Amino acid sequence: MFTGLVQAIGTMKPLGGDSWQITFVSQSADVIMQDLAYGDSVAVDGVCLTVEKILDNGFVATASPETLRRTTLGDEQNPEHYVNLEPSLRVGGKVGGHFVMGHVDGIGQLVTAEQTASSWEMTFTAPDAIARYIVPKGSIAVNGISLTVAAYEPELSQFTVAVIPLTYDETNLRDLVPGSWVNLEGDILGKYVEKFLSPGQQGGKTDMVTPEFLAEHGYV
Repeated sequence: MFTGLVQAIGTMKPLGGDSWQITFVSQSADVIMQDLAYGDSVAVDGVCLTVEKILDNGFVATASPETLRRTTLGDEQNPEHYVNLEPSLRVGGKVGGHFVMGHVDGIGQLVTAEQTASSWEMTFTAPDAIARYIVPKGSIAVNGISLTVAAYEPELSQFTVAVIPLTYDETNLRDLVPGSWVNLEGDILGKYVEKFLSPGQQGGKTDMVTPEFLAEHGYV
């Protein structure tokens, strides 16, 4: 589990087979390297990968063909692109963003990025697999970055986020251009709410939360 607060920037290049080398390039790499251990989970552009070998300034991880197909990590047009890096949340650690699982729901594209007096306003497309979890003022992870939805246009399948200068400068959002692909993960809370509110079959009865059900159990 992660919080969507990127700790460092790195590059990712193929080593052959399913192995990839992630190399730290930002000065904040020590934050991750000093506590990195074999078997740890690290979010790479929002994708949870397992550390299989520790290098002097990075690590080696496996990204399966399924992971590459469903995320931007296997971008053949940009094989050594910059990636956002975040170590997994430790017990007792600060949750500064929101709960991010590292399981990408879909891929979106940057539509526009406009600088304002106090932030960057970035608009992305969202596939149906994640669009249903997007709500104004709700949370979404873009390339592993915890962001707040400023606006959502369902008819266009687009959402807009306001990115503060610190986040823009210290992540790979700064490298995006219109048409760039990004990994998207919806808020896990929305997924559970959706499941609890959806009809299902359990013991031959329809299992669904209704106003009557809520009233019966004291929610009035």
